[in-house]
Amino acid sequence: MLGSKAGTQILDGNHAAAVGAKLSRVQVIAAYPITPQSPVTEKLSEYVEGGNLKAEYVAVESEHSALAVCSSASLVGARTFTASSSHGLAYMHEMLHWVAGTRLPVILACVNRAIGAPWNVLNDQQDSISQRDTGWIQIYARTNQEILDSVIQAYKIAETVYVPVMVCYDGYILSHTEMPVDVPSPRDVDSFLPPYKPHTILDPANPRNYNLVTLANPRVNAEGVLCHGYMEIRYLLQEALQNAGETIASVGREFGGLFGRSYASMLWEYSLDDAEIVIVAMGSLAMEAIVAADTLRDEGHRVGVLGLRVFRPFPKSDVVTALKKARLVVVFDKNISYGSEGATCSEIKSALYGSGANAVIRNFVVGLGGRDIKARELAGAVNKSLPALKEGVLNDEYPEWICHI
Repeated sequence: MLGSKAGTQILDGNHAAAVGAKLSRVQVIAAYPITPQSPVTEKLSEYVEGGNLKAEYVAVESEHSALAVCSSASLVGARTFTASSSHGLAYMHEMLHWVAGTRLPVILACVNRAIGAPWNVLNDQQDSISQRDTGWIQIYARTNQEILDSVIQAYKIAETVYVPVMVCYDGYILSHTEMPVDVPSPRDVDSFLPPYKPHTILDPANPRNYNLVTLANPRVNAEGVLCHGYMEIRYLLQEALQNAGETIASVGREFGGLFGRSYASMLWEYSLDDAEIVIVAMGSLAMEAIVAADTLRDEGHRVGVLGLRVFRPFPKSDVVTALKKARLVVVFDKNISYGSEGATCSEIKSALYGSGANAVIRNFVVGLGGRDIKARELAGAVNKSLPALKEGVLNDEYPEWICHI
């Protein structure tokens, strides 16, 4: 570890995200308030106003404008940060595509909250999951420590592969809950995260246009150079996401070597060595799943937990390796792809298809709109799924719901 031991502070999740952005020396912040995200950028505005962060804080009239400001600032070479939740993230939808398509390393803290109608200000992951196809890397934190660490790592990841990163964490469960957090010194973070070196150019002597109308096929420009068509640009973004896993892991290893907390995998694993039953979840629910797994082990079942830290790019090969011994996989989703199943479950099934894995998969939709989900309920759902261990049982077409209907 570099320098002195990190100082421990009691921080809620929103404060942890703000400290992570401050330590990353962001230069432009733009955001519009929305519950439960507002305290993130309120804290950053305090840092700027108090002279503790040398940055421009831009007050805007909407979430769409917030991301437009961050996009423009990033394009001219500034390190940028924004945050949102729920309908605010939905309002950003167009700009999410623009930022990814321009390959700008913008960082967004998504404080996960339910989507209306009806109105609900409590937690589930429908907001970020509904934006999974916009070209952003998505990282899900289980604790407030992981929120702070993930924001710092996100800048190094994004500025290496030139893809924006969304750091997601559960509203209220993490955003407004205080936990001990080891806060590294600015000097140590500076040694890990160098100043941003943009791949875009702002130079009056060398004027450039970005994001012009681009047709399907490659075309020769005024200098006679064959330039990419629209499809080539889309391919390059997909290739960047496909290959980003190596960067995410290497940045996580480097972070672990410096600060003593390793993030060398895109997954979190718990008691998988002998597990024939594996619980899969994302965010803080993965921590609750550990308690459920311990309870089930006390009952004599070999149960482990696979927590998804990174949802995009989806870590297919890592998932296959982690689940190769499993006979039953129970996936808990705080989201629903209406007419199908939970998005995490779909990704797990896709990863295992053709891998030779023989696990039966059960999907439970839980915790929507802030519905409390306890470890005993997770354990009960696993017990309910045990008959699937019988030979010849097929996967269900649709998920089960843990609610009172």
